[in-house]
Amino acid sequence: MAGADSSTEAIEDAARIAALEVALAELRRERDELQRERDELRAAYDRLWLEVELMRRRIFVAKAERVDTAQLELEFKDKLAELDRLAGTIGIAAGTDEPTDGDGRSRPKPKGRRNLRKIKMPEERVEMPDPQMEALVAAGKAERLGACEESSKVVWQRGGPRRLVLARVKYRQPDAEDQSPETTMIVTAKMPPQMFPRAIAGVSLIAHIAVDKYCDGLPLHRQQDRFARLGVPIDRGTMCRWMEHAGATCGATVVEAMRKDAMANAFCISTDATGVLVQPLRDTQKRRQPCRRGHYFVQIADRDHVFFEYTPKETSAAVGEMFKGFSGYVQADAKSVYDILFRPPPEDPPDDGSADRAERIEVGCAAHARRRLWEATIAKSAVAREGLARFNRIFALERKWKDVPPVEKKALRQAHARPHLEAFFSWAEIEFANVKDQRGLLRTALGYCVRHKTALMRYLDDGRLEPTNNGSERQLRRIAVGRNAWLFVGSDDHAQSAGHLFTLVASARLHKLDPELYLRDLFRVLPHWPRDRYLDLAPKFWASTRARLDPVELAAELGPLTVPSTIDSATEEQPAS
Repeated sequence: MAGADSSTEAIEDAARIAALEVALAELRRERDELQRERDELRAAYDRLWLEVELMRRRIFVAKAERVDTAQLELEFKDKLAELDRLAGTIGIAAGTDEPTDGDGRSRPKPKGRRNLRKIKMPEERVEMPDPQMEALVAAGKAERLGACEESSKVVWQRGGPRRLVLARVKYRQPDAEDQSPETTMIVTAKMPPQMFPRAIAGVSLIAHIAVDKYCDGLPLHRQQDRFARLGVPIDRGTMCRWMEHAGATCGATVVEAMRKDAMANAFCISTDATGVLVQPLRDTQKRRQPCRRGHYFVQIADRDHVFFEYTPKETSAAVGEMFKGFSGYVQADAKSVYDILFRPPPEDPPDDGSADRAERIEVGCAAHARRRLWEATIAKSAVAREGLARFNRIFALERKWKDVPPVEKKALRQAHARPHLEAFFSWAEIEFANVKDQRGLLRTALGYCVRHKTALMRYLDDGRLEPTNNGSERQLRRIAVGRNAWLFVGSDDHAQSAGHLFTLVASARLHKLDPELYLRDLFRVLPHWPRDRYLDLAPKFWASTRARLDPVELAAELGPLTVPSTIDSATEEQPAS
């Protein structure tokens, strides 16, 4: 009996142990599952914290991608010295005798108080005597010297509009057959051609309104208030119609000629886009509706033209239509809508002419790659900081070669910048392989660099290409800053007209022209100009065209205008329009 009892207890103990082991295994499985969930939650929390920290830095700290370059130089001193020996750039990129503002850019040396007498402006002289000394002079106890100690200040004198009286001469013309006074006819001189024939404003005022809005970001309702204070009330709806007419007219004439010239002759076009709100059309029930979102694309064609093109939607089809017919380099970020530009032309295109047979070459933007590495430094990543240090060395070389001719710049890039870039991408591929299975800002930054290696190195092929697309972003800043004041555009048609005025203002600034004077002259001469010569009025050619115009005729708000002949034609001028 004792043996049977012991065997039964052994069986029960074994069963109990087996049950406990099963329970323990289940608990361990639950523990592992909870630990996995905890790790996932921690990773998600870390990602959210990084996003919040990145947003906080962008909003409250600094919008510029500033980094302590001196600290990076110290932190990666040995690595950068090795790269300099490899690329032969020891002493070229590192260090500068010019003071900097903290992000590597040179800061101009202070020049002291400027001499205001050298600035051409109206002058008013105010003499300031001393009452006590004047009393002594009157009493014969002091003598007044002829010379005065002079200094200058800049003051503002309120200006305003002026009235232009148009006196159209009247003539009395007798009838050819009947010379009696009763049959005479009164004839009034015809009005000369005008761009705004029925507007109460002259071309100078309309140009002033356009530049205030499309160059300086002053919305029309604020201009309306200003005109009211000046005693000349002008409704903002009226000004809006003037702007739409000016933009549409210039877009169909001068801007269209500029675009054809760019598509045919440009070497590289840089592009980028930004959003804009479009006011909804009112329906029959007058219900409140939200604004729609449209987009402005900027296109910089070499140093010749700057275009702002509005599209209701940011799609590949819209991008393809904007670049249709252009063959050459296109510099853009890596957004998917631009992929259509770099696809090979179809082997068997349709005969209706809808296919684009042009071939374009992609040029990447190193600033976008650097920006992602800068964002990854929030996580205290040493890899991201090393990437920034490598990029800073490449950008320092470009600053040294900024004023070098393109042919020499290409040779310098091939000799010195290429080894730096090849070393950077080799390093990026190794580091990306370590983090490609981890979600985060570092994987995003390194993945962007690795995937777009060819496009990011494309600028080495020609000295006329730039490593970054910052020029396009600087041009878009005019819209990004201006829309904070004017909020939205009235419709798609208004947006297109506004884009044409943005185009003319930006192109005028590109060629160092005063935008207001240029638009004033353009509005003055456009009604007289031949249709096949609108390109002469583009900002690129305006200086030479203006030099051949009669300055007295051009200075008049309206009146006859003698159109000069083309430079390549006979010296005989064409008759006035």
